[in-house]
Amino acid sequence: MKIQSFKDLEAWKEGHRLVLEIYKITKEFPKEERFALIDQMRRAAISITSNVAEGFSRQSLKEKIQFYSTALGSATELQNQIYIAKDLDYMKDERFKAIAGRATRVHKLLNGLIKYCKNKI
Repeated sequence: MKIQSFKDLEAWKEGHRLVLEIYKITKEFPKEERFALIDQMRRAAISITSNVAEGFSRQSLKEKIQFYSTALGSATELQNQIYIAKDLDYMKDERFKAIAGRATRVHKLLNGLIKYCKNKI
């Protein structure tokens, strides 16, 4: 299958699933986290897929790599926030493992996308 849209990228697909999971889990966080951890986690998750989408539309490989690298940074930020939420007992172990696992998969896919682009330069 030829990749014709950012939606065809595995990194975006998996990132999108992660965004949806983050929105679902953060609905269960305490209300006092609304303008703190909840917003930070949602913004980081959205930043992942937004930067993949924007990078896909760029013509030069250097620009693509820049946006994909920003997405990778947001993925790392989100991984940190997932651990914070777990340590604050905002999610149970099973849910944490699932979300952390998906975040790790997104991180690996982004690394692969960046490596692929760098190899084409």
